Amino acid sequence: MAETKRTAGSDAGHELSDLNPRAIAIFGIALATTVIACMILTVWIFNSLAAREAKQDVPPSPLAKAEAPPEPRLQFFAPKDLAERRAVEEKILNGYDWVNRQAGTVRIPIERAMQLLAERGLAASPKGSGAPRTGQQTQPGKTKRK
Repeated sequence: MAETKRTAGSDAGHELSDLNPRAIAIFGIALATTVIACMILTVWIFNSLAAREAKQDVPPSPLAKAEAPPEPRLQFFAPKDLAERRAVEEKILNGYDWVNRQAGTVRIPIERAMQLLAERGLAASPKGSGAPRTGQQTQPGKTKRK
């Protein structure tokens, strides 16, 4: 082992020959310079590749349209759609509304319509309506020809 010489007046308290501050400073400066150079090189490469890609970018096909596809479309959330549809149907079945204001036709709740039908009975059909008379009933799928 090498012994270090100590002079009578040197009480440094640490090893003086291990570290070279000048070499550490040069290494730090070189490292910072390299990092900065790499960052600049990376930005330059990114910009040049982006410009190259923009030049090679092909316009979209005229067949590729941004409009929605034709019906029927897929449902994203079927239970919600079903609940909304049933709510609309319930409103129609259980509410009052005008069907045709000029003709005086109204929509009444289904329960009320059944009550009125039970009280009053069915109205007779007009004679020229094409409905079969009681004695001239035909079988389903068979029609009389003249």
